Amino acid sequence: QVQLVESGGGLVQAGGSLALSCAASGNIFSIHSMGWYRQAPGKQRELVAAVTSGGTTNYADSVKGRFTISRDNAKNTVSLQMNSLKPEDTAVYYCNVVTKTPLTAPRPYWGQGTQVTVSS
Repeated sequence: QVQLVESGGGLVQAGGSLALSCAASGNIFSIHSMGWYRQAPGKQRELVAAVTSGGTTNYADSVKGRFTISRDNAKNTVSLQMNSLKPEDTAVYYCNVVTKTPLTAPRPYWGQGTQVTVSS
């Protein structure tokens, strides 16, 4: 089991910045990837950014050049720096961790979600 605690988020004007952070605890030795998803009202949850244990990053096209994901393996944290925010970035953001071992299938874990609201 992995437990996730998120922090950050809030309300910001368009063009502003926010940072999200997520700390993982529990069975952290099997963590493969850490990342962030978001879900806006009436829409499906979508990947925002993710980083593997090897440092490979993946970003949604809509956030490339504006958001930066970083991972601290020593502290088991993942952060998302969001710059040049747009109203369409408004959503609930969820921390996501995927665990994987040679003997088990990948298993996702989710944080409780944190609201990000960007006003125009």
